[in-house]
Formats: sequence, C-alpha cells, structure tokens
Amino acid sequence: MALISSILQNAKSRVSLSSSNVSSYFQRKICQTPRVGVIRPMSVSTVNAKANDRKEDIVIVGAGIAGLASAVSLHRFGIRSVVLEQAESLRTEGSSITLSKNGWKALDAIGVGDEIRSQFLEIQGIVIKSDDGKELNAFGFKDEDKSQELRVVERRVLLETLASKLPPDAISFSSKLAKIETSENGSNTLLQLEDGTRLSAEVVIACDGVWSPTARWMGFREPKYAGHIAFRGLGHFPEGQPYEPRVNYTYGRGLRTGYVPASKTKVYWFVICNSSSPGPRITDPSILRQQAKELVRDWQVADMLTLINCTADDTLTRNPLYDRWLWPLISPPPSIGRTVLVGDAWHPMTPNIGQGACCALEDSIVLTEKLAEAMKSKHISVEEAFKAYGNERWRRVFPLTVMANRVGALLQSENKLICSVRNNIVVPKLLKPRTLTRHANYEFEQTKRNKH
Repeated sequence: MALISSILQNAKSRVSLSSSNVSSYFQRKICQTPRVGVIRPMSVSTVNAKANDRKEDIVIVGAGIAGLASAVSLHRFGIRSVVLEQAESLRTEGSSITLSKNGWKALDAIGVGDEIRSQFLEIQGIVIKSDDGKELNAFGFKDEDKSQELRVVERRVLLETLASKLPPDAISFSSKLAKIETSENGSNTLLQLEDGTRLSAEVVIACDGVWSPTARWMGFREPKYAGHIAFRGLGHFPEGQPYEPRVNYTYGRGLRTGYVPASKTKVYWFVICNSSSPGPRITDPSILRQQAKELVRDWQVADMLTLINCTADDTLTRNPLYDRWLWPLISPPPSIGRTVLVGDAWHPMTPNIGQGACCALEDSIVLTEKLAEAMKSKHISVEEAFKAYGNERWRRVFPLTVMANRVGALLQSENKLICSVRNNIVVPKLLKPRTLTRHANYEFEQTKRNKH
C-alpha cells in the first residue's frame, strides 16, 4: 500500500530470580537517575513516609492486559508483585481484541499462549469490499509469510487466564488510586488509595490505562481525540456461527465496518464512524445497538445487522478513539525514579492496525525481563533498567502510533477523490499481505541475543 508504506517509512525514520534475591536486592542502596531537560506541567511532590504505611516491593497499578501480563511475567521469575485494581472484580466487559504474531510471542513467553490459542480460530485471510458490495481485494495472511498468526481473542478469556496464573492474593480489588507521591528521600513511591490505605512501594509499574493518573503525575499530556468513534460487539451463535475464518472489511466515506469469527460460536464486529467530538458516554445497550444499526442500515452488508442483533448486551461498547504521539525531545520518558508506565498508560494508540494490545504485551515482556535482570545484578539499577526499556520500546511504539493514526485518517476519509483512489488503486492494486503483517514481525531483544 503505497500511501500507507510512505507513512510508515516516514514515521520510522525517525532469568530466573528467587524470592531471596528479591529481598536482598531491596536492601541495597539504589541511586537515582536524574531527568534532564524535561519540562513537566505538574511537579513531582514529595512527602514523608509514615511508619504504618503498608510496604510492598513491587506494585502494579491496573489489572488490565498489561498489568496482569506484567504480574505473570514477574511471577515466572519468582518475583512477587501486588496488582491494584479499582473495580470490584476483573473488568471483563467489552468484546474482543486482535492478536497478531507478536502478541502470541509475548503470551508464549509467559506460558499462556497455547491455553488461549486452543479456544479461538486462526484467521486465514481478509476480504475488503466497498460500501456498494464490490470486492476490492482478498488474500491469505500466510500467502507471503507462513509464520504469520492472527486470532481474535475475547477480552474476558484473556484476563481470566492471566489472572489464574497468579497467587490468590496477588490482585487487590476495590483499590482505586487517589494520590501518588515520591517519598522525601526519593527511595520509594507512596500510593494513597481512595479508602485511605497508604502503600510505600519500591517499584511501581503503572498499567492504569489511557487516562492514567500516573502518566498525568509524570507530566504527560492528555491523549488526543482522533475524530472517530468505534462501536464494537460480539455476535453469539449458540448453534455455530456460519462464517469462514477471515477478516471481512467494508469501506465507505467516513464510515467502515468489519467482522471476524473469534470462535465456533462467536463473531467479533465493529463499526467506526467520524464524529467531531467524543460526545457523551453511553452505556445503555439498547441505545448502542440502535446507533450501530442506524450507521449501516443503508449499506449492502446484511451480515452486520444480523451480528448486531445477536450481540449480548455486556459486549456492546462505544469508544471514542484516542492516541498520544511520543514526540522526541518533547514527551517525557516513561519512567521517573522507580515508577514506570506500560501499555496504554504510556502510548495509547488507535486500533487501525490492530497493535494496541500486542504492544502492551510486548512492553510487559521487555520491562519485566529488564527489571528481573536489575534485581539479580549489582551492575545495573532499576532506574537504568527502566531507562533501557524506554529507549528500546520508544523506537517501536512511536512509529506504530503514528501509522495507526494515519491509516485511520485514510480509511475514514470523507473526501470523494481520496475514497476513489483508495478503492480503485490503493486497496486493489497496492495492498499486499506483507503490508498488513510486517508490523507483527517483532523479536524481543533477548531473543535476538540468544540467536547470536
């Protein structure tokens, strides 16, 4: 895809550890790594720790995909962590996420890949149509690279599987973060919860989502609205869904739809429309269902109306799309002291290339491997490990965030000429399997070193 390829190129120009090791590590003095030349709109306040503060070695804020994956990854190194989740239970509402080859590599690295893989269909290819029903292109994902792997995974199943690999007391529910501060001597981060509980943490891994209060405390700008709203759901066919295992896209002017079989009985679907503002938050499933149906009622996509009608209420969502571009020399680094951001808390991206969850999983693996190395080595501090994580991951996530945004702008265009070029030249003549799958060809640095 020439236009998308150009966008991508421009964007890209730019061990094992025992519990005793953990305890001994935190008895060592940790030197602080100063941050130079970063202007933050909020100052980092300091406060004296209190004797009755609950002390924890590692606290993970947020029991979403990034938070649970980080906790499971640390657990495989023999490192205990406590996960703070503001909800009363796992937030399993919502439909599904797309996992490409790189996401599966991450899940395999923490030992849950096969368990999740066995529950969902492998997607074989893609068919793209215009809103009048004309087929624009179709191909298999493995036509040019047999190693590619794509599946749509229910969010609920992924979260529950990850949580099941942790000790029973690893997740603390109803634990909403109210305040974050640095201790006066700079050695710990102090977390105050809404119920008044105070924790003094040696390390904080913030996986607290797009609207991360930790990112705000660290001086990051709020994510920017991309101008699009996504309706999503999971169609349920108790007797078996009738669709082939492939992605089905339909492109219109300022509107696009898609559906993908997730399992033998469930089909993930989405409708993305343009909107000048995010609008009010809507959770009533009857309103969400009606709005989604109205958007596609006049299209030649009868399957979409069927899917929307057979969608369970608890999987219907409406989400304005946001992202944050991590401009060099402008954006703060993802860590300050021994507090670090992971996933959407650091780099929220639009879903246009299906890499949001995959990148969050990559973050978790890279960060926890570097943290484990720091905790068993006297030659690298946690601060240095976090800095290395930031440098390595920035090179990966910044170009992908920009590309996802620009791809969305192309696919959501309302300009008649741009849509004509897209539907008659770009998609049918220039779009190839490698265009859609090359961002999934990611190898962890540790894997690269092992090969050499």
